[in-house]
Amino acid sequence: MRLENKVALISGGARGMGAVEARLFAREGARVVIGDILEAEGRQVEAQINESGGECLFVYLDVTDESHWEHAVAATVARFGRLDVLVNNAGIFPMARVEDTTVESWDQVMDINAKGVFLGTKHAIPEMRKAGGGSIINISSVAGLIGSSHSASYNASKGAVRLLTKSTAIQYGSEGIRANSVHPGLIETEMSAAMRSDEPVLRRWLASTPMRLAGQPEEVAYGVLYLASDESSFITGSELVIDGGTTAQ
Repeated sequence: MRLENKVALISGGARGMGAVEARLFAREGARVVIGDILEAEGRQVEAQINESGGECLFVYLDVTDESHWEHAVAATVARFGRLDVLVNNAGIFPMARVEDTTVESWDQVMDINAKGVFLGTKHAIPEMRKAGGGSIINISSVAGLIGSSHSASYNASKGAVRLLTKSTAIQYGSEGIRANSVHPGLIETEMSAAMRSDEPVLRRWLASTPMRLAGQPEEVAYGVLYLASDESSFITGSELVIDGGTTAQ
């Protein structure tokens, strides 16, 4: 098992990529804590993992609230004794150009997508230090690498995640704490449903993807698994792009 004896905390773990990551981590031997504001869905994932022989705990987590992160990390350590892996997965994806983005929408996106990653990282580091090291995996996006015609705040927030990851890697690498970012392209999840239902946008996106298709959450989860495992022990400050070739052009 690739994550045997490891304890992982995954934000946004109630559905989509986060839920798939949680199930995969549990199958690979990790004890998993999933945090989300979607309590019913989160408890369902928790039950599914536990019923299948894994170990999972759900905690209510609003990633924009520092006290929620303090509770989530404390609950993780109280239940499982340590914290080895943090996956900052929670995020939202509005589609609006610069002129159509309200200040309220900008602030919400930056709070969830960028500040949420900062707070999770901040509160995971002390426990990882106690454990002798750890792996922080931040889910950014191809939108954190290149611009787009249909979003402004999302690109800005995911670009922030990319560089926060690199700063974290530099600042804590000597303590055995690694930080890497994952950059998915178009993935078939609930979060991308609005974009996939907009035919002109979808056609443009698929036309710009050499593989001419959207990815599956499992294809991202296996990349996250690699970065969580000791197989990637010399990788930090890096970007794992899982996008069907979109950014290769």
